[in-house]
Amino acid sequence: MSLSVALIGATGYTGLEVARLLTHHPHAELAIATARAEAGNPIASVHPSLAGRLDLELEELDPVRIGKRCDVAMCCLPHAASAETVKQLVDVGVRVIDFSADFRLSSLSVYESWYGVKHPWPERVGKTVYGLPEFFAEEIAGADVVANPGCYPTSAILPLAPLIRQGLIRGDDIIIDSKSGVSGAGRSAKVGTLYCETNESIAAYSVGCHRHQPEIEDLVGRIAGPEIEVLFTPHLTPMSRGILSTIYVRPSEGLAAESAGGSSDAAVDRVMQCWRDCYADSPFVTPVDHLPATAHVAGTNYVQMSVRRSGERLVLLSAIDNLSKGASGAAVQNMNVMFGYDQQSGLG
Repeated sequence: MSLSVALIGATGYTGLEVARLLTHHPHAELAIATARAEAGNPIASVHPSLAGRLDLELEELDPVRIGKRCDVAMCCLPHAASAETVKQLVDVGVRVIDFSADFRLSSLSVYESWYGVKHPWPERVGKTVYGLPEFFAEEIAGADVVANPGCYPTSAILPLAPLIRQGLIRGDDIIIDSKSGVSGAGRSAKVGTLYCETNESIAAYSVGCHRHQPEIEDLVGRIAGPEIEVLFTPHLTPMSRGILSTIYVRPSEGLAAESAGGSSDAAVDRVMQCWRDCYADSPFVTPVDHLPATAHVAGTNYVQMSVRRSGERLVLLSAIDNLSKGASGAAVQNMNVMFGYDQQSGLG
């Protein structure tokens, strides 16, 4: 028996990616797709690439109808608006994977400070499982709501958390330089993401105030224990999709002492072994010897990570597809865990 899936807010890039992935999922099918402005139109009128692949009419959001027809909902709405809808869906018995930031953080005050709104369902903040199966699979399996991770945080948490947990790097001097494709800014028309503004250009944005910074700090602390301090700077690059994060860290005193007088690659070897041990049972995380590139993971749910030494620092490199492992692919992976399927179902 197939899972029936509802897609809430189907008109964006993440909605398209969910729909595309579900067209070839062996255990799930898209039963309802909602879009307020486009209700009544076929989904292919909004996403022409789905023509001939998915015969589905977009609907107005109706939680009661979704509760009667669907086992799980993927909610691709903006923060605050998403939390209200998630609560309505949970109240009618639907399990939810939420793409917004509404349930990712541990602290209500941190959320309201960074997002500038009162949370519509404050009781669930800090009590909702974070959707990284690499660390939280057991909790995800029994969850009624899963907070799908942010794209930048995914690219940073996966390389950092095992190293902090094993005491291999310092937590007080972490610099994250991330570059994302333009799809990360969403599908709505904005001057800053017009072709003429982004083509042949690369630009930093939200310097010192990007909302993914507290998410990275919060989750690495949750997974690894110690609090960390992060300097995070995102950049917009002239490509459609992908994220490359270059992370500058310092070895811990223990790793530095262990490496002193030995091979110049000793610290690099320890980092790679730490990753291999941590992710031995994680099908999508791959430590590699070559330098990762976004082209190596484009259109997939895979993560490639590598490390190099530069003077007293280690340079960690992480490449993901922002629309797959950074959003919709991660949601399908979480759905698989929630309903007992192989994590790779529909994502191979």
